[in-house]
Amino acid sequence: MQKDFLPISQEDMKKRGWHELDFVIVTADAYVDHPSFGTAIISRVLEAAGFKVGIIAQPNWKNTDDFMKLGKPRLAFLVNGGNMDSMVNHYTVSKKLRERDFYSPGGKMGHRPDRATIVYCNRLREAYKNIDIIIGGIEASLRRFAHYDYWSDRVRKSILIDSGADLLVYGMSEKQIVEIAEALNNGLQAKYIRYINGTCYVADSKEEVYDYIPIPSYKQVSEDKIKYAEAFKIQYEEQDPIRGKTILQEHNGKYLVQNKPEMPLNREELDKVYQLPYMKNYHPVYEKDGGIPAIEEVKFSLVSARGCFGSCSFCALTFHQGRIVQSRSEGAIIQEAEEITALPDFKGYIHDLGGPTANFRNPACKKQLKHGACKTKQCLSPQPCKEMDIDHLEYLGILRKLREIPKVKKVFVRSGLRYDYIMADKDDRFLKELLEHHVSGQLKVAPEHVDHEVLRHMGKPAGKTFDKFCEKFDRINERLGKKQYIIPYLMSSHPGSTIQSAIRLAEYLRDIHYQPEQVQDFYPTPGTLSTTMYYTGLDPLTMKSVYVPKSRSEKAMQRALLQYRDPKKYDLIYEALHTAGREDLIGYGEKCLIRPKAQRTLEKRKSNNSKQEKYKISEKKFSAKGKSQKSAVQRKHKKK
Repeated sequence: MQKDFLPISQEDMKKRGWHELDFVIVTADAYVDHPSFGTAIISRVLEAAGFKVGIIAQPNWKNTDDFMKLGKPRLAFLVNGGNMDSMVNHYTVSKKLRERDFYSPGGKMGHRPDRATIVYCNRLREAYKNIDIIIGGIEASLRRFAHYDYWSDRVRKSILIDSGADLLVYGMSEKQIVEIAEALNNGLQAKYIRYINGTCYVADSKEEVYDYIPIPSYKQVSEDKIKYAEAFKIQYEEQDPIRGKTILQEHNGKYLVQNKPEMPLNREELDKVYQLPYMKNYHPVYEKDGGIPAIEEVKFSLVSARGCFGSCSFCALTFHQGRIVQSRSEGAIIQEAEEITALPDFKGYIHDLGGPTANFRNPACKKQLKHGACKTKQCLSPQPCKEMDIDHLEYLGILRKLREIPKVKKVFVRSGLRYDYIMADKDDRFLKELLEHHVSGQLKVAPEHVDHEVLRHMGKPAGKTFDKFCEKFDRINERLGKKQYIIPYLMSSHPGSTIQSAIRLAEYLRDIHYQPEQVQDFYPTPGTLSTTMYYTGLDPLTMKSVYVPKSRSEKAMQRALLQYRDPKKYDLIYEALHTAGREDLIGYGEKCLIRPKAQRTLEKRKSNNSKQEKYKISEKKFSAKGKSQKSAVQRKHKKK
């Protein structure tokens, strides 16, 4: 059969000669058949295992009609909230509705509900009383335990309980979904599939579960922040496929059970996943609406690896992809790149070769694959572990081969790079070639902050690591004869950040003569260590208290300090400096951040006068031009 999109309608099913589907995937994203989209991967993995799969993308959730358009599947409905948590997709950190949804037709909002996974499961139960429902994807994965929900500002139950689904699959899920499909095909109901790693189920009694670690119940964690922190610590420490244990959490007489994580795919298995027959585009049905914006950055990009041992506290990767890095083979990557160059709209530019962290290709050390990731130590924080294998040459070799492919003009690296890992490498060849061939004037890295206490809570490198990286960056560019710049990503209001911390960051930006155009305010999303700090005021790994900026006024001040040169932020910065007792930074000296209020008033008055003067001049010009045109018309009339 010719390569094609999977069925989205009864007509599509008839073309394939299918009267019934084995699985129907209901997703909150538009249907994009590209391996950067979870729905595409799971559907193609199931197809390769011999199952018939259809897609219901962004159904109208206000009734059951769309949920029934492909009929009742033989085995189960698979439900996901899309590539992003639906609440993060909908709302900014200030809880305002976003203007665009990059995973919807034309980038328009309104194609998915809040808490999409729960809403879709409810509609499916209305449409079909007796059907197995399995949930997965990022939304389900990060909400699998009782969790703090920033948008409602309360602790919610496990999404498996709230959705009424029969089984939850967490992590990347390729292995689990095939095992589940085979079990269902053999006649087992989803709610009784309890033996597969990387899944969660609900038990009626503790006696049904063996060899588990109990954590504080939903009731306890919703009433006691210390209990919440204790529960999270166990969840965090057991997210390892080698040494992790089964975890049990009571929910009002029922028991949420998480089996230990599934082992990550090996290189051969990962290659097979990315070599499946993806169409590498959005479904043609969206063409009339302007397509799906999310495809633009990934269509000509290549995935090199999965997983991350960077373990930033505000990132959920530890809970989803895990700390063990898995990578694709050089041959598979080169083959996909050659296929990309054959696409009709390829312009010669590969947009990225990366993953969660572009310069990670292998597990952090040899011990990880035998004993698992360290339970109480991080690989890079507060400094690189002595056991860590540091090597960029394999990744560099792939970049070199990509540059040699006919039709390829340039290969960019746009995924995040760990600059501390680069600095730990004594061999500078990677950084030299990165700057020479794979950066177009700007290199984006994420120091996030400069204050030692904030960086410690972020799990980011402290000390002078970033400064030393900047110095090396400048030295290499000078030798190359290039003018290139570092664009640092910075975060305000992270747990541990006080007004004094934000001022220290502002002073640093003053000293390096840089003002960021955009600043990310910390966003408490489900499943992260930082979110637990935000909610509880405790570092769950040490149980020590953490300062958390929560009030709107303080968060606004901390954010404004990072853009202290912006005139619109003057009042906030003035208030912040007075609050912190740092009036020494208000004045005329070169170390001052802002001018005194009297001078500020004078400058504003001059600015307003200047604007009025310009307005008067332009008004005179307009008037003169009008008179000139009127005179010309009168002369012409007289001649007639």
